[in-house]
Amino acid sequence: MSEPMTPPDDSPEAREAALEAVRTLLRWVGEDPTREGLHDTPRRVVDAYLEYFRGYAEDPARYLERTFEQVGGYDEIVLLRDIPFVSHCEHHLAPIHGKAHVGYLPRDRVVGISKLARVVHAFARRLQVQERLTAEIADCIATALEPLGVGVIVEATHGCMTCRGVETPGVIMTTSRMMGVFREDEKSRQEFLQLAGY
Repeated sequence: MSEPMTPPDDSPEAREAALEAVRTLLRWVGEDPTREGLHDTPRRVVDAYLEYFRGYAEDPARYLERTFEQVGGYDEIVLLRDIPFVSHCEHHLAPIHGKAHVGYLPRDRVVGISKLARVVHAFARRLQVQERLTAEIADCIATALEPLGVGVIVEATHGCMTCRGVETPGVIMTTSRMMGVFREDEKSRQEFLQLAGY
């Protein structure tokens, strides 16, 4: 099972250092952090960061610990489409907005479908690159459930590309990870892709 990473330190000392860091950035861009509109901005930013990056305090594999074996003999693909998520790029701290399609072919047990979304969100709420996010979701499901196959497709837009640099909005990046039968068997892969809308 994966382990939770180090959660943010929200001690009074660490919090004050974070608040001062935000004030420093505001001064650096030419603003006055004491003016009325910005006076409470450092607190808001620090509180937002605690939300954005709460995935560091979560162990995504724990969401997959409770499984069900009595599924009426069901032995076909389980797929959850269009799981929305927001993450942040580790290179620029810019937002990543996307959706994930997550599926697996059970061996002998299934998991509650909401848990698949929780796994996506737990990994997304960390600083990420999309390729690693895709792999982490798939690897977590494969390790925890030991299914016959796992497929993950992630589609996202990246603020680091739309708001800066090349400044090209509307571009969608797609990444995928296929494991087990979805990688090895063409028919199974095509069935997964069709169910995912591809």
